[in-house]
Amino acid sequence: MDKVTAFLAKYADLAVDLLLRPAVSIQLAIIAVLFLCALLLDRFVEPRLEARARTIKGMKGLLRLIVAFMRRLEWLFFSFLLAIAFVITDLTHWPDKNYLLFSAMLLSGAWLLIAVVSHVIRSRFVGKAFSIIAWTYVAATILGINDDVAALVDSVGFSMGDVRISLLTLIQAALIFSVLLWLALGIGNFLDRRIQAVDELTPSLRVLIGKILRISLIIIAILMAMSGVGIDLTALTILSGAIGVGIGFGLQKVVSNFISGIIILMDQSIKPGDTISLGETFGWIRELRARFVSVVTRDGREFLIPNEDLITQQVINWSFSDEYVRLDVPFGVSYDSDPHEVSRLAIESTSALERVDSVKNSPVCWMTGFGDSSIDFLLRFWIRDPQKGLTNIRGKVLLALWDTFKEHDIVIPYPHREVIMKSPVTLDNPATLDKKDL
Repeated sequence: MDKVTAFLAKYADLAVDLLLRPAVSIQLAIIAVLFLCALLLDRFVEPRLEARARTIKGMKGLLRLIVAFMRRLEWLFFSFLLAIAFVITDLTHWPDKNYLLFSAMLLSGAWLLIAVVSHVIRSRFVGKAFSIIAWTYVAATILGINDDVAALVDSVGFSMGDVRISLLTLIQAALIFSVLLWLALGIGNFLDRRIQAVDELTPSLRVLIGKILRISLIIIAILMAMSGVGIDLTALTILSGAIGVGIGFGLQKVVSNFISGIIILMDQSIKPGDTISLGETFGWIRELRARFVSVVTRDGREFLIPNEDLITQQVINWSFSDEYVRLDVPFGVSYDSDPHEVSRLAIESTSALERVDSVKNSPVCWMTGFGDSSIDFLLRFWIRDPQKGLTNIRGKVLLALWDTFKEHDIVIPYPHREVIMKSPVTLDNPATLDKKDL
C-alpha cells in the first residue's frame, strides 16, 4: 500500500508541474479541439461508409474487421489530425516542445489498433481483458513509466513457501498462455482440416489423428506457458498426484468417456456417417467428440450420447461393414386367395419401388403359416440407404401391396368374432315393456 501511495504522489506532483507550463496548456487545447473535429468527421463519414459496407456479401471476416474500424472512426480521424498538428508544430517550432501532441498521437493510434483487435476476438471477456492489459502496457511504454508500473504491479502478490506469486507474474502467465493457446488451436484446426481432406485415411482415423494433434498442442502450450513465467515443471509431480486423486473421486465419468472415445476411434466400430440404433434412438452419426457422439435422428433432433454408453451398451450399426440392410414386412390374405399368385404379386410390387434393391438382393416372399383368419406371409427386401429411414420404406411397401391386391381382387381379411350368450334372457310379460326398452 505504501508503494501505491508513493507512486500516485510522485506522478500527481509531476502532472501538476506539467499543467502549469504554458506549452502544455496550449497542446492540451489543441488536442481538445482536434478531438471535437474528429467527432464531427465521424458523424459525417460513418453513415456513408456503413451503407457501402452493407453491400459486402460472403466475407464475414472482412466485414467484421470493417465494422470494427467503422465503430471507431473518430479515433482514426483523431490520430490523423494529431499527426498533422505534430508536423505543423514541429516545422513552426510553436510551441517550443510538442511532446504531448506526439504522445497523444501514439496513444490514440495504439488505442485504435487495440480496440479493433479486441473487437475481432469472439469472446467478449477475453477481448476486454486483452484491451485493458495491452492498453496499460502500451500507454506505460509510451509515457516512459513502464518500469515504475511494473514494479508497482509486482509488489502486489503473496508467497507460497519459497515461491512468490505476484500480480505481474499472473498477468504475464495469462498473456503467454492466451497467445500460445490461440496459436495451438489455430495450428490444430489447420492441421485437422488438412487431415480431413486425406481420402486415404478412414473417417475414424482422421478424427482420431485430429484429436491427438489438438490435445498435444494444447498440452505443449500449457507447459511452455508455465516454463515462460518461471514455474519449475518438476513441481508438476505433486500436481499430477492431486489430479490422480481427483480423477479417482470425481472425474471418473469424464475420463471414462474420454478413453471410450479413443477406443471407438481406434477400433472403428462407429464413424461419422454411420446409421446406428441405441435403445429408442435411431439416427446417423454427425460428429465424434472427446466426450460424446452426436447422433441426428430423422425428426431433426440431435442426441449427444456419452461415449461410455456406446462401449457398454448394445449398439446396432446398420452400416458397419455393409450398407445393405434387410427389412421384413409381415402380412396376411384371405383363404380364397392363391398363395403362389400372392407371393408373385408381392415380389413384383416391392421390386418396383425406388429404394428397394432388386438387382443384387431381390425381394422374396414366403408363406409362414395358416392363421386364424388369413394365410400369413413374410416379405423380405433389401435397401442400400438406411440413413434415409426405415419406417417410411416399410410404409411404401405396405401401400404397394395394398394397391396391387386391390387391383387383383385379393382380400386382406380382418378377424371376426362370434358372441354366444350361454344364459338367455326370458321375458315374463312382453306386453308390459315400454317401446324404449325394446
